[in-house]
Amino acid sequence: MLPFDGGPAEQALRTQSVQVVTQSDGWTVLAPVTDRGEAIGLLEMVLADEPGPGVLKEIARTAHTLAYVVIANRRYTDLFEWGQRTTPFTLSGEIQRRLLPSSFTCEGSAFTLSGWLEPAASIGGDTFDYSIGRDVLHFSVADAMGHGVASALTATLGVGSLRNSRRRSAGLVEQAAAANADVAGHAAVPGSYMTAVLGRLDLGTGVCALLNAGHVPPLLVRDGQTEVLPLPANFPLGMFPEADYRAGEITLRPGDRLVVVTDGMRERDAANLDLPAMLRSITDLHPREAVRALADAVLEVSGPTLPDDATLLILDWHSGHSEDRTTSAGADQARASAALAE
Repeated sequence: MLPFDGGPAEQALRTQSVQVVTQSDGWTVLAPVTDRGEAIGLLEMVLADEPGPGVLKEIARTAHTLAYVVIANRRYTDLFEWGQRTTPFTLSGEIQRRLLPSSFTCEGSAFTLSGWLEPAASIGGDTFDYSIGRDVLHFSVADAMGHGVASALTATLGVGSLRNSRRRSAGLVEQAAAANADVAGHAAVPGSYMTAVLGRLDLGTGVCALLNAGHVPPLLVRDGQTEVLPLPANFPLGMFPEADYRAGEITLRPGDRLVVVTDGMRERDAANLDLPAMLRSITDLHPREAVRALADAVLEVSGPTLPDDATLLILDWHSGHSEDRTTSAGADQARASAALAE
């Protein structure tokens, strides 16, 4: 594991560009191993001769190919999981980790999405999730009541229900109703519930349906301003088995940034962080970097040990489906895939 010390390794990851380091005995090339914006690691090569543009291009292509090798093989081993951990997980932490998507970042022609979870000392039941269809992006951020294993189990029940109904092509209202009934009927601790924001983004039009189930309201960063999105109020999932749910809708414009957080980002000491102002100050950051900057800011005002999980998801909207968009700090998936096929 490499430290983030401002050196060439960090720059390669943050800028998603190949870095060349001149040394006394040769040249070291650091190339980001990335797929769809998810920074997996670095490919390091030591060369005897100074690499030219053609060699650097081939190394970059090789690093991108290596990303697919890692993705394909990490399903069969714990080696990559071990490499990402700096401390042992508790049981509740292990359960929570399994609820998160395998990739925290996803880049497409129409959007870029990235999530982050900064866990509390005793796991607070936070999760985020997403799934891409042919013409739609589903996403959610949720926070199960309580802490520890009981909270992680409630989150497992809620997220499992949401995924199950989503995979049956249910709409947001139907997903919320099913999760509400499942959490109320099967939670290990009676009275358990889960707050959540559910989203469904049409990738052709930018129309985004949103449902807020007792959660912190989403934020929209547009034209340098941050605003709270007004959505119909709903009860948390599992609180009242017979509750009805309503969704709202917003049409995103190119350049818009949608931000969903949990209460660990807004309450207790974290309330000292001016979140709207900080969101305005980091609009130029790739979502992968923006979520980490926000997590670091929360740790600075509330850490080093958080009283509650702090979770956030950032979604940038670019435009409808197109292969013309290029990226500078993400992963130009369409063009990279085409190059590999040549």
